[in-house]
Amino acid sequence: MLLPRFDYYEPATLEEALRLLSEMGGNARVIAGGTDLLVRMKLKVEKPGYLISLRKIPGLDAIVRRENHGVTIGPAVTAAELSRNELLLDRFTPIALAAGRLGAPVVRNRATIGGNLVNARPAADLPPACMVLDATLKLKSFSNEREIPVGEFFRGPGQTVIEPNELLVSIFAPIPAPWTGGAYIKLGARKALEISMVNVAVILTLQSPQGPIIDAKIALGAVAPTPVRAFAAEEFLIGRQPSDDVFAQAGVIGVGMCEPITDHRGTMEYRCLMIETLTSRALRQAYEKALTWKP
Repeated sequence: MLLPRFDYYEPATLEEALRLLSEMGGNARVIAGGTDLLVRMKLKVEKPGYLISLRKIPGLDAIVRRENHGVTIGPAVTAAELSRNELLLDRFTPIALAAGRLGAPVVRNRATIGGNLVNARPAADLPPACMVLDATLKLKSFSNEREIPVGEFFRGPGQTVIEPNELLVSIFAPIPAPWTGGAYIKLGARKALEISMVNVAVILTLQSPQGPIIDAKIALGAVAPTPVRAFAAEEFLIGRQPSDDVFAQAGVIGVGMCEPITDHRGTMEYRCLMIETLTSRALRQAYEKALTWKP
């Protein structure tokens, strides 16, 4: 299938890209990896008149540690780069693990974190991971700049708060507390190129290796129109000693935050069962990771 006709721009600076977005209004789309946008254009789902590439803009493909404050990730960083970054694997584990499960190797080499967030697919891998890490998204236009907690970014399938003249320019995640571990689990019918039936990201913080749990964050994808936090399950965990029974109970509570559907990938009943199972399993993995924490 052929792509529809469009004009293509490769700005060399962020300012130039923002000016183009401002001038072209809603008839322009930003392209980084293009793994989602180009498919939709071939299917004639989208027919933008202009494509603005981020490829030549410096800094948008960088992962920068902010001393003891956290990490800033550029929107053009690929899933492959996220999955093998040592800082993310150690301290921001859900992002690295989620990136490693995105698509197949050829897709991960092109797909970007910015695209995965802005496309706002309910089953996307990286939104739940960013949510449990309390990530903040910086949105910039030619005349304005604002920061949005990632949990407030999604409005519905394919819908976000980003305006047509805005660009996602960075993702910031604060560094987790000591004795924190994270995990990400994705359930699909295949090992690669699969859309999630359920995905779960978890952060668990202990007071000490002996417990108790002092903070917990659970985010679920592919179980509602947007990724959701399982707040009731998180509250249940705080103050309790880690155990398989406690993790299993949290999984049961987590189902109440979801609105799974039945489709060709799985039934509503099966998804509910998997929410329980995968949440419990992810909590166990996060707990084991927390026990390996080193200053």
